[in-house]
Amino acid sequence: MRGIHFSKFEPDEQQGKSPFEKLLDVFTQLLTYTSGDVSEALQWLTELDKEYQLTNEDYGIGDFIQELRDKGYIRENEENGTIQITGKTEQNIRKRALEEIFGKLKKSSQVGNHNTRKSGQGDELNADSRPFQFGDALEQIDMTASIRNAQINHGIDSFSIQQDDLEIQETDFKTQTSTALMIDISHSMVLYGEDRITPAKKVAMALSELITTRYPKDTLDIIVFGNDAWQIEIKDLPYLQVGPFHTNTVAGLELAMDILRRRRNPNKQIFMITDGKPTCLKNGKEYYKNSFGLDRKILNRTLNLAAQCKKLKIPITTFMVATDPWLQKFVTEFTETNNGKAFFSGLDKLGQFLFFDFENGKRKLL
Repeated sequence: MRGIHFSKFEPDEQQGKSPFEKLLDVFTQLLTYTSGDVSEALQWLTELDKEYQLTNEDYGIGDFIQELRDKGYIRENEENGTIQITGKTEQNIRKRALEEIFGKLKKSSQVGNHNTRKSGQGDELNADSRPFQFGDALEQIDMTASIRNAQINHGIDSFSIQQDDLEIQETDFKTQTSTALMIDISHSMVLYGEDRITPAKKVAMALSELITTRYPKDTLDIIVFGNDAWQIEIKDLPYLQVGPFHTNTVAGLELAMDILRRRRNPNKQIFMITDGKPTCLKNGKEYYKNSFGLDRKILNRTLNLAAQCKKLKIPITTFMVATDPWLQKFVTEFTETNNGKAFFSGLDKLGQFLFFDFENGKRKLL
């Protein structure tokens, strides 16, 4: 007797990929964890191969390394002989981070692609319509609705279209945004057995790839802050490491504000990824530090900058990757001062929250 046997469907995401492509997926992930150290990533790949049999007799790790060279993913440094990744690999890491966190997105040719709540002579059609007014563009006229109005108003026998018959299809404005992304690289981002810097890097790489592909008219400036704050390029993200630093949030905010002041886009915002409290200030060449609780001197300077950003209409969205109640209380106070937004999220939800906020631009405390 013939019948049908049902079994659990387990899709193979690697199906149809070549041995090189399968290993490249793992190698790319390892490069993010090793901050772009090729030798360390290949050592980890070799260990994973021993445990999980990633290769076979026909294609080994040595073949993979040679193919990386041949295809331009790695190169040898002529000065010291070390192996380094190339610009092609840096872009590949950002692209894979984008797919991992935001999903596969198509490039848009629009000047600006962020939705706003304003309607009128904008970029995208919506469901609203209204009578024609002097100054409306001809391409906004809804011809189908206008002809229908003319038939109703004048009849078919003496068909004519008057100005009163014309109907306009409303459109929504889309806009451009300048974003400053602040990443905390203080020592606490790797303390207590939890790696918080790698998810932060992945989010930054995904956001940078998203903006350069889907929002080409937007600007993204990336700032890292520890004892001091400085700007880094998108290509530097895979190599980002945590230092033996305190958390100088004030320096990061000051630099972000200075950069955004020079941007011509009317819409400006700051995203800040951090896991803890501000613990450091710089007065001239001297550092004022206090890692024990919230220092009132440091706290006041930080809240003052949040208020200044509010006056400049620069909302701050804080992504808090720690769950301590007293730290969350500080972030809440900081957010209320700026009238911005805060997400108290786990590391796995960081990208989803950032994408939601970047797309919608809505201000709400969660």
